[in-house]
Amino acid sequence: MVATKEASPHVPLSTSEILDDVAACRELGASIVHVHARDESAAPTHRAEYFAPIIEGIRAIDPELVVCASCSGRFVSDLESRAEVLELEGDSKPDMASLTLGSNNFRQQASANPPEVIRGLAEWMKRRAIKPELEVFEPGMVDFGKYLLSKGVVEEPCYVNILLGNLGTSPLSPASLSAFLTQLPASWTWGVGGIGRAQLDANAMAIAAGGHVRVGLEDNLWLDRDRGRLATNAELVERVVRVAELLERPIAPPPLARELLGLARPARTAPGTVA
Repeated sequence: MVATKEASPHVPLSTSEILDDVAACRELGASIVHVHARDESAAPTHRAEYFAPIIEGIRAIDPELVVCASCSGRFVSDLESRAEVLELEGDSKPDMASLTLGSNNFRQQASANPPEVIRGLAEWMKRRAIKPELEVFEPGMVDFGKYLLSKGVVEEPCYVNILLGNLGTSPLSPASLSAFLTQLPASWTWGVGGIGRAQLDANAMAIAAGGHVRVGLEDNLWLDRDRGRLATNAELVERVVRVAELLERPIAPPPLARELLGLARPARTAPGTVA
């Protein structure tokens, strides 16, 4: 979301670069695509007009792919701005949208998520029939998700992404992951992402523990812990697929991912056709 070409030439910024990465990752086995948009100056943007061609392009690559749009509060804080992408229609409408269940600090920046904004985004997603991707950086955030579920703001089946290894939140360790999992209702589907050097180990722990995986350049730019080789999104996906194969955890194709997440199959079943 924040990386630049100066940090890595592999960060996709333009619509065409993002779609090239989506096509490559889909070919390797990715089922869910988490989307951020940039404006003409390559700065992160919440504007729906920049998300629309990206999501439409993903539908043309594979209509079954699950599209999850960012509603991040790292650069805009007000509810209306963060929810703008939720108002897209037709092939531009995302299947899911990110909902971070609390405030936290990153290494150089805070991500503010006041309770009223979290609830407002959740209500907006429910009204628009967009499933929230529940992002949690601390076990207590899981509890807030269960609170929203009890109030009918969030509905089953729930999907939660657990983020480990971020400086200032939960570190990468089996004990940390266990603290999250003990809070999760048995019916929830969950995945794990790791920040920076924590990414590969976090992904491996998730696969071994029966969960799912979030991986990509948003969380980690490097292919190795020594930071000697910059990664591409496709390389990170390909590595996860190899780990999953070694542990005999088959990769879920998009139709199965939709079934697990409780998402309807798309009306379009192939580019240019209507079911």
